Amino acid sequence: MKALYQSAVVYLILGLCAGLYYREFTKIQDFPAGEYTQLGVTHTHLLMLGFFAFLIFLALEKVFAVSRAGKLFTTFFWTYNLGVIVTTAMMVWHGSLTVLGQEGNAMISGIAGLGHIFLTIGLACFIIALGRAIKQPATEATPVNA
Repeated sequence: MKALYQSAVVYLILGLCAGLYYREFTKIQDFPAGEYTQLGVTHTHLLMLGFFAFLIFLALEKVFAVSRAGKLFTTFFWTYNLGVIVTTAMMVWHGSLTVLGQEGNAMISGIAGLGHIFLTIGLACFIIALGRAIKQPATEATPVNA
């Protein structure tokens, strides 16, 4: 549970920093207000896919002890984190290029696609681990005041 909590905190910080970067970088570059760039949604992706998702994972872990799935849970944790980082890093890269007036390329899209694949694999591992945890009740009851 500690790793899930720490991940949520890290993504909260990254999400807030991404919003600050978007605001300041576009202001410094005199980027037209209201014109689309992926930088504008990077902070939202980090907050939702990172911060809020890990708070949900944490709550589900507390209730169902999903981490009992062992290797499956570990695979979820690292693959999902990799997916969030790769996907949002490509958004920052592509969005920064847009603000600078440069074109993105197929490599950025391809790497972002890999990030989405990692997210999908991670979520699939989590949902399988959750299903197993729901079917198999914990052997010891957790004290209410623990």
